[in-house]
Amino acid sequence: MRVTIGQINTTNGDYEGNVAKVLRAIERARADRSDLVVLPEVAVQGYMSFDWFLDRDVAAHALEPLDKIVEASAGLTVIVGTVRPNETGQGRRLFNSAAVISDGRVVGFADKTLLPEYDVFDDPRYFEPARERRLFEIGGERVGVPVCEDFWNDKTFWKERLYANDPTDELISMGATVLVSPNASPFNRGKMGQRCKMVSHRSRVSRLPVVYVNLVGANDGVIFDGASIVTDHRGQIILQAPPFEEFYGSVSLDCDACDTRCLPGDDIEIAHGALVLGIRDYAHKNRFERAVIGLSGGIDSAVVAALACRALGAENVLSVMMPSPFSSRGSIDDSVALGKNLGMPVVERPISEAYEVLVRELGLTNPGTGNEELARQNIQSRLRGNILMSVSNAESRLLLSTGNKSELALGYCTLYGDTNGGLAVIGDVLKTEVYAVANYINRDREIIPRAIIDKRPSAELAPGQFDDQNLPPYDLLDPILKLYFEQKATPEEIVAAGHDQQLVFDVLNRVEAPANEFKRRQLPPTLIISRNAIGIGRRRPVTHRYRREVLKAVERAGEAAAKS
Repeated sequence: MRVTIGQINTTNGDYEGNVAKVLRAIERARADRSDLVVLPEVAVQGYMSFDWFLDRDVAAHALEPLDKIVEASAGLTVIVGTVRPNETGQGRRLFNSAAVISDGRVVGFADKTLLPEYDVFDDPRYFEPARERRLFEIGGERVGVPVCEDFWNDKTFWKERLYANDPTDELISMGATVLVSPNASPFNRGKMGQRCKMVSHRSRVSRLPVVYVNLVGANDGVIFDGASIVTDHRGQIILQAPPFEEFYGSVSLDCDACDTRCLPGDDIEIAHGALVLGIRDYAHKNRFERAVIGLSGGIDSAVVAALACRALGAENVLSVMMPSPFSSRGSIDDSVALGKNLGMPVVERPISEAYEVLVRELGLTNPGTGNEELARQNIQSRLRGNILMSVSNAESRLLLSTGNKSELALGYCTLYGDTNGGLAVIGDVLKTEVYAVANYINRDREIIPRAIIDKRPSAELAPGQFDDQNLPPYDLLDPILKLYFEQKATPEEIVAAGHDQQLVFDVLNRVEAPANEFKRRQLPPTLIISRNAIGIGRRRPVTHRYRREVLKAVERAGEAAAKS
């Protein structure tokens, strides 16, 4: 059997555009004389359409876009992800399905059984699980079609499984000779390599070829990396699609060739590619051609500027310097140098005069401490946010916010100030990782001036102010945040990993403080590159009185030791 894969970048609700890309894959399959062409999960409507799937008109007309695909399918078979109405009158209105279309007719549907509801997923909210499994006769093969999660529950690969049954095992036991899996598998660091191992393992153990086609592209903050895989019956990868770009390619399942063109690379390189794709897709799919950012002279805004220039073109990224009475000359000079290195326009809009007027008007003229000093500092951030939003409105530019994950986790940001924006570019990138991305950007030549990378981090909102006066040192803070967010580790587990007990509890209580959760609720969409990120997958109440206490943790540890 010869197979063509269409690793396409879909837009939610763009039926015409999405179907056009499916038709392009069909044209490639016909030119390559393939028997079968495979597209990703819910490729027709867009997988991340969320509550659009609850609208009755969307459900009622879900299959109409397939008509053009059916017309184009003469002489070959197409497997394409779609949603379809549940006509049983029971359960959710829709199935998440793969339509199997062959030679001008719909042969049938393979419905998704395992419906994830962790992290960014909420499938049970929209879809009814499949009631049966079936095989499809295609080109003399018996093809099983597990849709995304249905492929991921391999008992020999995972130590812990979320579901009791394995639809793929069922298809194998029914006599499948080929497995075809349409996917919308989101990106996070490390997942690309994990996916390669999983697909190869499943293929090798079952002794079946696997066609695993993944969605590519960003929708809001969720990024899909593509990196689709085809293996032969030995588990050898015979076709590996590149990450972060559309790809059409064909291969014979018995070609006995090994494709090593695009195996997972360096973690920071992959994260960089994901962030660039995230910016580009969010801007273009929301009809922005140009962006604006506030350039402070610090590492965060410098990295966001470099990423934006790569994604949208330097000529389309406007950087605005907004010095206050506390901005250093070095920060201004470094920002100008960065603009020249990137080739992007940089303008200066000082806020000193407006700041002094507001301070006098509000009666905050005496340097103070506590709330009064905080108010003086936040005036500066909010003035800058006002200027940037005005530029965004006047020039139809997407405002990119520049706060990193370490700051956002601990609430070290100003609501309606530096949190303003249409997209939080590095809101899922820890501060130490921001430096790693900066060094990657500078891998061939100095784009981000060395002075920006080397300087002591500061918001420059008050004389002599530095981040480490308000936050733990980032090299101590970030490992704690990484364990807590990405591994969902308990305080005791984080302490056991070698971190100071008091620091761990102080950090976690600050993360979960109601005021900080309130700030995070109002962030713009955040590009997600890690597991369990700050973003749409995080669900925490603003109003709560949960608190982690060191004394109780010590008591629990003592009780556990006594029992052992």
